[in-house]
Amino acid sequence: MPPPRRPVHALRPAGLPHPHTGRTLMTASRVTAPLTAGLLAAGALVALPAPPAQAAGSVVRVTGAQGNWQLTVDGSPYQIKGLTWGPSTADAPRYMPDLKSMGVNTVRTWGTDASSKPLFDAAAAQGIRVIAGFWLQPGGGPGSGGCVNYLTDTAYKNQVLSEFPQWAATYKDNPGVLMWNVGNESVLGLQNCYSGAELERQRDAYTTLVNDITKKIHAVDPNHPVTSTDAWTGAWPYYKKNAPDLDLYAVNAYNAVCDVKAAWQQGGYTKPYIVTETGPAGEWEVPNDANGVPAEPTDRAKADGYTRAWNCVTGHRGVALGATMFHYGTEYDFGGIWFNLLPAGEKRLSYYAVKRAYGGDTSRDNTPPVISDLGIEGDASKVPAGGDLTLAVKATDPEGDPITYEVQDNSNYIDQSKQLVTLPATNLGGGRLRVTAPDRPGVWKIYVKAKDGKGNVGVETRSFRVVPPVPAGTNLARGKPATASSAQAGGGDCPCTAANAVDGNLATRWASDWSDPQWLRVDLGARTSFRHVQLVWETSYARAYTVQTSDDGQNWTTVRTVTDGNGGVDDLDVSGTGRYVRVNGTARGTGWGYSLYEFGVYG
Repeated sequence: MPPPRRPVHALRPAGLPHPHTGRTLMTASRVTAPLTAGLLAAGALVALPAPPAQAAGSVVRVTGAQGNWQLTVDGSPYQIKGLTWGPSTADAPRYMPDLKSMGVNTVRTWGTDASSKPLFDAAAAQGIRVIAGFWLQPGGGPGSGGCVNYLTDTAYKNQVLSEFPQWAATYKDNPGVLMWNVGNESVLGLQNCYSGAELERQRDAYTTLVNDITKKIHAVDPNHPVTSTDAWTGAWPYYKKNAPDLDLYAVNAYNAVCDVKAAWQQGGYTKPYIVTETGPAGEWEVPNDANGVPAEPTDRAKADGYTRAWNCVTGHRGVALGATMFHYGTEYDFGGIWFNLLPAGEKRLSYYAVKRAYGGDTSRDNTPPVISDLGIEGDASKVPAGGDLTLAVKATDPEGDPITYEVQDNSNYIDQSKQLVTLPATNLGGGRLRVTAPDRPGVWKIYVKAKDGKGNVGVETRSFRVVPPVPAGTNLARGKPATASSAQAGGGDCPCTAANAVDGNLATRWASDWSDPQWLRVDLGARTSFRHVQLVWETSYARAYTVQTSDDGQNWTTVRTVTDGNGGVDDLDVSGTGRYVRVNGTARGTGWGYSLYEFGVYG
């Protein structure tokens, strides 16, 4: 059966722009997506340097027989104890000693190009080796990276067939190279480009191309194995059929990593494998919480997830040759909090769990504060916009270090933003922290960071739903006839008619054309006095607008002017009388149109 579709944010190579926001997902620039990926997509030719003259690199082999394989480096057994690589290549000399202290002997990247040499060199200086990736579309997560027709796009195929082996030839003698990895999650990702029989043809063509690339790399570098990563073991039958020249398989598997052994056994495979991404359960693998969004595991559960993953990898002796767990990243954003071992350079429980799994010395380590509970006082499903939000935190530090707190929020489930925003917090004592809730309706996440001043951090997060405050009085506009200058007829959740803004339902909205000015008006049925207007904006809000009244729907009187709108909920005390009331948008706050969930007029 087809696998569940997985979100891009936790699986795409770090450093590529998020498809909705354009921001990098895990936060610092990385060596994951090669420069050449964009050039290939654009059809540009890539100038490659001649291979440098240097001493011969190591000889890496997959040795042994069916079910009793091992990886060797210069004849010595080598078990991959790895992490996926997040920081920039310029920071490699800074972080490689830390990786070595963790017991890490391997890092994995998603792309190899002219910028890769400092990473290889810094790794080699610490006795660490690199699983060096080559980027193929669509990669990094289903739907990301663009779609390629692997049956007909000969220009793209010829470019990668030429370029990838040349990069292999360039770096094959660098002692930091362990193996080459062609592609990332594209067999699964192709389902977002094709379906049915055509999808099957594309998957066959893609894995055939992977084999052709593999043969060309072997021709220029017979001393390093070649693998190919995908997001599910369901990709392996395609490799088995179409890519016999691969030396081993590779898979990204998080909470399902312990199922890989059975899948390999049942599939009748004759090659070993490595796990190229794993760790705690991802957003696509956890149940929803009471607010209908994925319930993020606690810091302790995440740490246990790395321990469990490593135990399952090492439990498949003679077949699973190791893992590069996800993720040695330093960013503090939505995906970074979910997976990074040291966001902003601060070490988490997961960092030490990986260090213990890989045999690093933890005897002298000062470890992070542990948040045993995080609660939201009151009803977390009905937090008034702009109101007080009180958090109850229970945290202890293993070494008794003083704990300081930072509170942040995130709007990913409203607008796909990955950014975490620090909130001014009042410490009420007894583990209670008070902040001001956002004024945009929808489900938010709140993060509490507990720091020990020794470079460690504990992080917990909960969701809460912001709702508009309920104004006093009667909503005179509810259910009344409404008209607008324009309305979006289709796309997404549309049609988004004017009536949607006066139906009392925050799940429906009016949306205008993408131009200025635009207006929405409601007919109260008779000349009526009112004293308050509430506007509940969707992400597409008005930066400047007026509230106006009219007795005939033609001649308008302005009762309120706003020039500094920022979206969310606008509660306006006004004094007006008229049969018609309208909001007249004169300057949009975004590149889209105007969009209102609700337009309330209160008497």
